[in-house]
Parts: sequence; C-alpha cells; structure tokens
Amino acid sequence: MQFQQLQYFVAVAETRHFTRAADLVHVAQPSLSQQIKALERELGADLFQRARGNITLTDAGEALLPLARRILADADTARHEVQELVQLRSGRVRLGATPSLCTGLLPDVLRAFHDRYPGIRLLIEEGGSHDLVRELARGALDLALVVLPLPTPSPALTTVELLREDLVVVSSPDAPKPGRGARTVQVCDLEGERLVMFRHGYDLRELTVAACRAEGFEPDFAVEGGEMDAVLGFVRAGLGVAVVPRMVAARSGRGLRVTPLARPGLHRTIALAHRSDVAPPRAARELQRMLLER
Repeated sequence: MQFQQLQYFVAVAETRHFTRAADLVHVAQPSLSQQIKALERELGADLFQRARGNITLTDAGEALLPLARRILADADTARHEVQELVQLRSGRVRLGATPSLCTGLLPDVLRAFHDRYPGIRLLIEEGGSHDLVRELARGALDLALVVLPLPTPSPALTTVELLREDLVVVSSPDAPKPGRGARTVQVCDLEGERLVMFRHGYDLRELTVAACRAEGFEPDFAVEGGEMDAVLGFVRAGLGVAVVPRMVAARSGRGLRVTPLARPGLHRTIALAHRSDVAPPRAARELQRMLLER
C-alpha cells in the first residue's frame, strides 16, 4: 500500500468520479485508475462499485475511507511539525548552566533568543559543572555552560571557550570595607575576613578556597551552603563578604559594595559544551551561535 494510492482513493471517494479526481490530484486519469486497481489487488477487495456515471463505495471502501483520511491527515501534521522545527518556530532547547551564569550571563542572551524565536521552549537546568557534564553525557541536555577546566575531562564532550571573567569581592555598604579601605583588595586581604561561602559543588567555592590556601591561610566562613541568591542576600545583611563573578555583581549591585581584586586577581573561564557524538538540534545550534557572538 502506497501513500499516493491512498490520496487517489480519497479523491475518488470524495468526488465520486475518476476524471474529476484525477484533475484534483494533478495526475492523468488512466494512471489514477491503475493505482486504484493496484490498491484493490493489494487489499484483496473492490473499493468502488463502478457503474456508468455512478461511482459508489463498497463496504470495504467505506471501512478504508476514515482510516485513509486519518493517515493523510497525520502525514500533513508530521510534515508541518518538521517544517516548524526546521524553521525554528517550535521545539525546545535544554540548556544547563551554573547558577552564577544564570544570574549574570544568560538573562540578556535568553531574552534576545526568545524575542527572535518565541516558539522555542527554553528548559534551563542549574547545577555545578560536574553535574552538568554528567547530564550532557547521558543526553539530558543539549548544551551546557561550564567552568574550565572540567572537574573530570571527557573526550565525549566538545567545549568552546566563551569568555574569561574577573571575580570581585562584594560586601555590605554598612560594613567596613575589605582590604582596610583600599580601592582594590588582594586575596591575602581576605585572611581574617568572614566569608559567605557557597555550597559544596559550586565552582566558585573550590576556586575561592584554593586561592586562599595558595596564600597560606584557611578561609573563615561566617555562613556556608548557599546558592547564589542566598549568598548575595547574606552579604547584604552584613554577615560577611563573598567572591563572585563581576557580571553577577553588576546585575545584583543594589545593596552591595563591589571591590575589584588587585592584579593578577582571580578569573574563571566559561565554556559552552555539547556531546561530540551527537549534533545539537537546530534550535540549540542557533542558541549556541548567539552565545558565541554575544
């Protein structure tokens, strides 16, 4: 049974005339008649009672007609859905990102993407780089924004460096300025400061703790275990200072004092990652392009 045969059958059933049906589907009448006969042979039953000037459906034809219409309608729906995806009018993108990037980098890019492709659903998963790499590997994400170097390098992933971001120290305007009031602070100036620290698994936690230890001291935590919004809230409340990305500080600066770190400072490298063995969907590739061109 061929798809084209079902089209011809429905056309004859609706027009009750072979010549008019042939005109409707833009095919020669003898060709249409041959295809209908081939379909009848395939099914082992006549579909039409053919009397001069009077074409009617047999019982077999009556049974086939609603099924044929449904098959043709489903095919049209499938064609439409694929075209929608190809033309970026529908679909989804599953993007993973660290919480700080969700706060700092993504809002503007996602707004621009949504304005251009309002039919694409954006599914965002927040997590540390380790968790995001695992989700990418099992196919739960199309793309992920991660911090380099990866905690566990994986040859199954392709990473493209996106940006190198400075880290800054944030504190409450009502608290003494860190670094004894200097315009910039060094990591060694954080010795003796009470730090508001992220939960385990946060890339920023590992980076800050490693920098303090490299200067020969263990950081003193006033409170730890928070996500980005909680950490910023605790700093505003005067519980301590925190080391955060510059973009996050710029977006959340109300109620916060921002102090740069003196050279060489602290930095982190952000990369866009996807599986090497599977090409991201069209919509994900478009978001990838917008992120790389930002």
